[in-house]
Amino acid sequence: MAYQQADIDALKRAIATGGRKVRYESGGEVREVTYRSLDEMERSLAAMEREIAGASRPRSVLVSHDRSR
Repeated sequence: MAYQQADIDALKRAIATGGRKVRYESGGEVREVTYRSLDEMERSLAAMEREIAGASRPRSVLVSHDRSR
């Protein structure tokens, strides 16, 4: 699943308020997740942030030049 910043924000709000149920909305789809513990929420948050950070990294491009022409 591709996470968005809105997913991270929703989870952070739930953590800050002590809630365990989070409502995620993406592309017209709505889903609710009830987490078992704060630890599970924090692990999910870390995974989301890693995925978003990986998606925003610049990609390397290898450029070659043929001087024989």
